[in-house]
Amino acid sequence: MLEKTKVAVLVSGGGTNLQAIIDAEKSGIIKDGEVVLVVSSSRKAYALQRAEKNGIKAVYAKNEEEILAALEEAGAELIVLAGFLKILSKDFIRKYENRIINIHPSLIPSFCGKGAYGLHVHEMALDYGVKVTGATVHYVNEIPDGGKIIAQKAVEIQDGDTPEILQKRVMEQAEWILLPRAVQQISAEIRKGKENDNN
Repeated sequence: MLEKTKVAVLVSGGGTNLQAIIDAEKSGIIKDGEVVLVVSSSRKAYALQRAEKNGIKAVYAKNEEEILAALEEAGAELIVLAGFLKILSKDFIRKYENRIINIHPSLIPSFCGKGAYGLHVHEMALDYGVKVTGATVHYVNEIPDGGKIIAQKAVEIQDGDTPEILQKRVMEQAEWILLPRAVQQISAEIRKGKENDNN
């Protein structure tokens, strides 16, 4: 039986999407992947504590070289950007081509690209007056939020929504469902690829 796909999660903040992945692994939604590493661009990110509480190696990395070193040491095969606020270099993305995925809190191509992250995305959606928003999981390429879409889920905007209320609803109804499913799907594909290589 082949080892599970080794997953590394890159974070910058609280790590709610990381928690969704950890919970999905425990509940068996993610059965072909295993989170082996969490890397944060912020020393104070609560996500690091979430990782440690769950027995996952947690690393603070101040630059790309340190991130790469940690990924290589862990043997990471799939990289998940879960609220990671740094733009990765072309060289980094090429090194892990089709192995980096990101969750974005809108239905791409709406409200995405440079500067569209966190609460800003929900502010943009509310300012524009759209009735439906959601979340998108996509592959990472050299264009911010420009990679091939893996999955999307729509979420209705309700009267009286603030950016904070909308952010919470999009997380609960879309992000925390989509991201674990995508991690499982791609982990399974990577694992199957290794199996075929071994046969």
